[in-house]
Amino acid sequence: MIALPLAADPVGQFTEFTVPTAGSEPASIAAGPDGNLWFTESASVANNIGRITPDGTFTEFLIPTPNSKPARIAAGPDGNVWFTENQGNKIGRITPSGTITEFTIPTAHSLPAGIVAGPDGNLWFTESAGSANKIGRITPSGTFTEFTIPTPDSDPAGIAAGPDGNLWFVEHIGNNIGRITPSGTFTEFTIPTALSDPTGIAKGSDGNLWFTESANAGNNIGRITPSGTFTEFPIPTSDSTPAQIAAGCDGNLWFAEESTSANNMGRITTAGTITEFPIPTASSEPTGVAAGPDNNMWFTELNANNVAKIGAGCVTPVFTGPAPAPAAVVVTPTFTG
Repeated sequence: MIALPLAADPVGQFTEFTVPTAGSEPASIAAGPDGNLWFTESASVANNIGRITPDGTFTEFLIPTPNSKPARIAAGPDGNVWFTENQGNKIGRITPSGTITEFTIPTAHSLPAGIVAGPDGNLWFTESAGSANKIGRITPSGTFTEFTIPTPDSDPAGIAAGPDGNLWFVEHIGNNIGRITPSGTFTEFTIPTALSDPTGIAKGSDGNLWFTESANAGNNIGRITPSGTFTEFPIPTSDSTPAQIAAGCDGNLWFAEESTSANNMGRITTAGTITEFPIPTASSEPTGVAAGPDNNMWFTELNANNVAKIGAGCVTPVFTGPAPAPAAVVVTPTFTG
């Protein structure tokens, strides 16, 4: 077939889609295995997992546990989508067709927050309550293991699979970046800026981990190498409250500036250059962000009740027309005897 370039939306171009349930407070978003985007509706009036196609068609699925306050969401290794129920104290699983199964976390009132697929074929999640203070692991069949973080009351939030085969997470109150091996061994690295309130974390195209520092004292995007070396990059807009962060198809990192006074989507290159894009809807409170199958960056607007996308400027080859004939194979005879 003939390869033709298919451009995503132009860099910085926004499109916003209003969630059908009013006041749903969309919080986190992830690309699913079905070519759609999946997101959490964290408000009690909604209590849904939402699905949106790349062209903007919504479907919503009610979570069985009332007032579960779904937090973050991730594609699993089993072809399903997994999410945390912050108030329900459960890990949820939803199939691409919308069937939800819930698994109760052994530690009560653990306040599960971040979740990610690990390199071991399991899901890993953070338990942010001070009484829990754990990293949890759940198999696709629903078996839990929990590991207590060395720093007490660390308030773990975002978690990501690292380039080194380990899991990396942020300690919102502990002011650390944590690393846990699949077997449960912890290492913690203290962030240079005190009281930085790290929130989101993601693996970058450069083989490092990138994270957001949401406090006014921080207001940085941080980078940590797998060996534990930090670099911090100040965000141009003050008090921007950067929330979640994700790697884009363009090789950069994209992050949401959650404060209503900022209201930007930010982009940072692996060299540390930051560009900010003002969101059309004022005071939208962008929170979650993910790379979409259409090579745009998708994000949630918690306060505006929108799911939106911004062009990242990537190009995907698509194939049209008849397949070319295979190249002729020339065989040279070999004589023996």
